[in-house]
Amino acid sequence: MQRKRSKTSATRALAGCLALLSVGACGSLRNPPPKDPEALEDYKAANDPYEPLNRKMFLVNMVAYKFALRPMGKAWRDNVPKFFRNTVDNVNETWGQPSTFFSDVGAGKPRRAGDSFMRFLINMSAGVAGFFDVASFTSYKNHTTDPGMTMGVWGIKSGPYVFLPGIGPSNFRDSIGYALGQALVPINYVPSGYGLIDFNWAYNILGDFNNFSNQIDQLDQLEHQSLDPYAFMRSAWQQKRQSDIDALKADNRATVPDWY
Repeated sequence: MQRKRSKTSATRALAGCLALLSVGACGSLRNPPPKDPEALEDYKAANDPYEPLNRKMFLVNMVAYKFALRPMGKAWRDNVPKFFRNTVDNVNETWGQPSTFFSDVGAGKPRRAGDSFMRFLINMSAGVAGFFDVASFTSYKNHTTDPGMTMGVWGIKSGPYVFLPGIGPSNFRDSIGYALGQALVPINYVPSGYGLIDFNWAYNILGDFNNFSNQIDQLDQLEHQSLDPYAFMRSAWQQKRQSDIDALKADNRATVPDWY
């Protein structure tokens, strides 16, 4: 009898985070707090004590981007029909809805949770297993909630900023949230022999690659127009992340959709 797949993307992500943080414990890869009051204030605002390590990881990513990912991403974006690329996005979004649903429930947002549940139900049925975003033609619009945001609503501190290879900007809290989010995707637990494991790998890889190809122009602008691309990305990501958490906290809409 074939064994069930035991290594999910959640396990790999968590293992990578732990390995990165263990390496970051080395003194040479960690900036100690400065003694100058003004410098200390900037140090705390950046929330990046592992900056030496993070910059190394950022540099590795940018080298890979320049010489491999960017050419492949442009070829994908310029030659693959938009309809197919949209289908890849739809599948990724639909199959990830259970993670969004449980994150909404954990954040105490029943309206958002209801929208997530209905999006999953509609797109898995009328949308042919998520290949078509039928739910967007109703009042059930797509939104993003993940376990890291939920933990932010709970008041759990973010912890230091980290740059994870292959994932990008994050922090201690959201690194754990990323692994939890992957663990909440049901297809990761499908036994081998059903053909769904290959499908899982395919749509995850294509989805990540498609998402990356959509950001090429922004990455090019970041690289060419920023004096310090690393610091700019760190600041922009931290502000966006906090904005998303604040918006989640403030979402107190009525439970039923507007059209009901």
